[in-house]
Amino acid sequence: MAIAELKPKDISRLLKAVPRLVDLPTSRMSIDYDAEADVLYISFQRPQRAKDSEMRDDGIIIHRRDKRIVGVTILEASTR
Repeated sequence: MAIAELKPKDISRLLKAVPRLVDLPTSRMSIDYDAEADVLYISFQRPQRAKDSEMRDDGIIIHRRDKRIVGVTILEASTR
């Protein structure tokens, strides 16, 4: 989503999420959203090089390298 497309409602939702994002165990992350597939990709390392992925019942996929979480994929992201 381009910044020019942000609506006041979107900005409010982003600001509410900031405290939770700041608590994540990383100083850098990248966030990508695929609107056509409605999938949100969050990477805590680039490249992720995940060795294992776990699909949870709630449509969230956790990507790990050894015991460290290196990324998260959220399916049907716009409905959450």
